Amino acid sequence: MIRSYQGKTPLVRESCYVDPSAQLIGDVELGEHSSVWMNAVLRGDVNAIRLGARSNVQDCAVLHGMRNLYPVIVGEMVTIGHNATVHGCVLEDAVLVGIGAVILNNARVGEGSIIAAGAVIPEQMVIPPNSLVAGVPGKIRKTLGDEDRKMILKYAQNYLDYTEIYLREMADYVG
Repeated sequence: MIRSYQGKTPLVRESCYVDPSAQLIGDVELGEHSSVWMNAVLRGDVNAIRLGARSNVQDCAVLHGMRNLYPVIVGEMVTIGHNATVHGCVLEDAVLVGIGAVILNNARVGEGSIIAAGAVIPEQMVIPPNSLVAGVPGKIRKTLGDEDRKMILKYAQNYLDYTEIYLREMADYVG
């Protein structure tokens, strides 16, 4: 479902895939070739949500801002895993958010970082680039290298491939 809220309508480019079960509401903008998967919610009712090019929001993830304070800003080539909650924060480019992770208001995740599955990133936490963060609350466990970055980008590439397949199959079904 893609719907307007208080005069703001989500911007979804033709190159994007949004599953019919996903919900995009209000001030939401998807960058080129990004994707939003089954039952994910991007709720741009109280603040903006910006999803960068070639990024993906997987099944049952929730993105929501903090009213009048913190939007959700997601960079390029970002993967937000199943059941993750991303609330009023910034994810720089090439970030991997693991399954079930929670990132809270005014946190900032540096480029090339991994937030491990189930981690909770507290409000105001600033994570330097190329960090692996795990635990509750999240703690920086190590600095990531070139192989880790390749793996992050591989996850994002997988979803670019899925997007292409899903868009093609939708066109075949409709056409």
